[in-house]
Amino acid sequence: MSEDLHALQRRLAEFAAARDWQQYHTPKNLAAALSVEAAELVEIFQWLTPEESAKVMSDPKSAGRVADEVADVLAYLLQFCQALGIDPLTALAAKIERNETRFPAVRQAPPDRPRGDE
Repeated sequence: MSEDLHALQRRLAEFAAARDWQQYHTPKNLAAALSVEAAELVEIFQWLTPEESAKVMSDPKSAGRVADEVADVLAYLLQFCQALGIDPLTALAAKIERNETRFPAVRQAPPDRPRGDE
């Protein structure tokens, strides 16, 4: 990755400050904006089959739309984290650790038996 998260957060904060938008960047508003942007990402895939969705990045037009929505989601998530003093990488690492405890790895099932079929 070319820029670290803190540098991106600074750029986003500077961008908002230069437009006097920081007054609107409350946790509530940022959470709502994050939800809207995530919904716009979902909209791209809404009526695609699983096979079509797996190939979405092969079309330059749809790939650009997906990349733009991913950027919007990440931008709002980083701003949300900054507003609340959350280090997103630390939060993610802690969540992975909790999930590893909550959801232990399943032993490998034989090829003729689906996983989870104990």
